[in-house]
Amino acid sequence: MAETLVRAPVTAPRPAGSRFGPYMVVLRSRIRAQRSYRLSFASDLLGATMVGLVEFAEVWVVFHQAKVLGGLDMDAALLLFGLSNLAFASAQLVCGHLDKLPNLIRLGMLDIYHLRPQPLLLQLITSDFSLRRLARATVAAVVLTVGLLRNDIDWSVTAVSLILLTLVSGAILFAGLFVAAAGCQFFLIDGAELTNSFTYGGSFAAAQPASVFPTPLRLLFCVAIPVAFTAYIPTLALLDLPGPAGLPSWLVWFSPVAALWVWALALGMWRFGTRHYQSGGG
Repeated sequence: MAETLVRAPVTAPRPAGSRFGPYMVVLRSRIRAQRSYRLSFASDLLGATMVGLVEFAEVWVVFHQAKVLGGLDMDAALLLFGLSNLAFASAQLVCGHLDKLPNLIRLGMLDIYHLRPQPLLLQLITSDFSLRRLARATVAAVVLTVGLLRNDIDWSVTAVSLILLTLVSGAILFAGLFVAAAGCQFFLIDGAELTNSFTYGGSFAAAQPASVFPTPLRLLFCVAIPVAFTAYIPTLALLDLPGPAGLPSWLVWFSPVAALWVWALALGMWRFGTRHYQSGGG
């Protein structure tokens, strides 16, 4: 008797782009929803723009009175503020809504994300996209442009490469801080304010000359949470200014290393937190 062989159908491998298809659909729906309510969207943009302008006004008032602070004048402060805030605004645009994780945990809504066959962190990152945060990035980009024009920078391939590397690495570093803060929420109760002191506090510290901080804070923002690599150290290199004693000039190229260090901490905290999550019980 002849045997009948049943061959399994050959399935072509899915293209790499299809893996991110569901995430792109969610993001597009979020963007369309925000743009459909034009008055609300315009008011959100205006509010975010005012926040960016107020933050810049704080820096302007300080340097308008002090003239020189930490070895930087007003023109250098524009460069410092632009680099740090553009990197932070870019990270906030992508990962800023992770600070809503405590609400999802308390309401038991995080369990819904666990039922889907996609990585939890990637689901949460793509669950929202606030277009209003583009306003803050725009303010930072304008200030950075003015700072680049007003300062005497020796334009070369090295200088341009340093600026691009700093912005990309800074955005990745701040995104890692948001992920680390989210990982801490699995253990804290209403601890968003505590973790915000490291995310938004880190953004504030990055816009200040690190040399004005006392030694413990200098170690915190240069080593443990190395936000000084997002703006202060590159500003010194671009303007050829002397930094604090013992600061080597080649350290300016270590911003990707600082970003990798933050992400190593962030993923470790996230993995530790999710492994100990026991559901909201809802």
